[in-house]
Amino acid sequence: MNIEENVKQLINLLESKSFDEKVDSINYIREKIHEISPFKNEPVDFVMWVKNDTVKANDYNPNKVAPPEMQLLEVSIMEDGYTQPIVTFHKEGESEVVDGFHRSRVGKESLIVNERIKGYLPIVGIKKEKQGKSERIASTIRHNRARGKHQVSAMSEIVIELKNRNWKNTRIARELGMDEDEILRLCQVSGLEHLFKDDDFTKAWVSNDENLDIYELTDDVTEEEMGMFRIPNEKDETRIFHTYDKWENVEYNFYGAEHSKWSKLQCEHKYKELMTDIVEFKKVLLNVTSEWKHSCEHNLTNRSLNRIAWLGQAAMAYKYNIPCIYSSGWQLLSEIEQGKANSIALDVLNLWLNNNGLDKLDIDVATQKGRQVELY
Repeated sequence: MNIEENVKQLINLLESKSFDEKVDSINYIREKIHEISPFKNEPVDFVMWVKNDTVKANDYNPNKVAPPEMQLLEVSIMEDGYTQPIVTFHKEGESEVVDGFHRSRVGKESLIVNERIKGYLPIVGIKKEKQGKSERIASTIRHNRARGKHQVSAMSEIVIELKNRNWKNTRIARELGMDEDEILRLCQVSGLEHLFKDDDFTKAWVSNDENLDIYELTDDVTEEEMGMFRIPNEKDETRIFHTYDKWENVEYNFYGAEHSKWSKLQCEHKYKELMTDIVEFKKVLLNVTSEWKHSCEHNLTNRSLNRIAWLGQAAMAYKYNIPCIYSSGWQLLSEIEQGKANSIALDVLNLWLNNNGLDKLDIDVATQKGRQVELY
């Protein structure tokens, strides 16, 4: 008997079963086919349907979807059907969501969708080697970041958990698709000094940041309270501190997670556009240093900060509302173009320092790469 005849008999047998029995049998058949499939290492090769009450949320997902987007997701699934399964980890008779929590919500909460799929949800299982909690957390973050959907406050908590699981900064950065400067900033959100024990951090032009959900201080704090948040160079008499609520760059989307109109690629190309226009770049930098009093005082007196990089990122936020998360656009400049941009930024920095009674700097000091452990 050939395969086609066997399949026909199998289909006839399935047709005689109840709905739930049919689903269970099809899942079993798919699983057995998956075991011999040339694509068995790809989770999407085996999609199964399970009762929606067996699909549970995880306790760490930082992805938050606004109500209008949830409505759009519901409409999408109503009109187009489920085009993406829910990524899960199977444990104790349940499936914990790794990615697709909101797709699972639609399947459970939308009366139309729920009725159509008979109380079931489509799932795939995460790879076996990724089933440890740390690996699942990293997988969730990678899925979320690929869509640009994640909350920084929750991301900070996840970084803390991974560090407490003895993950090095380099591994966290690699697994979560970040650079180590972004890991640093997420640690800063937590306000926990022990997170800075890892010596992997450097400050560079390219850095990632987010729309920081920061515990806001005011200047009405005691010296003892402020001591909890200052960096090791706090005894530097030239260092000026301002709390987050005073930073002008926040209003210009400096710490944003995305641009309101432009894609990541468009934002990166704006970096090249502005920083190769030396006249305009200098003009914008002068505006930053004259109008952002508190942001400049706080950052440009910080010896632990790459002040040249900060000025460049500030210029992009000032002119285009581009957040510093897209500072990878700096890499689009040639070495010669980078050198010219650095030179302009250094001139403006030294002009600001001179106007504020501070000593001028050379490029090596201005691009200080010592680690920054400032907690705000």
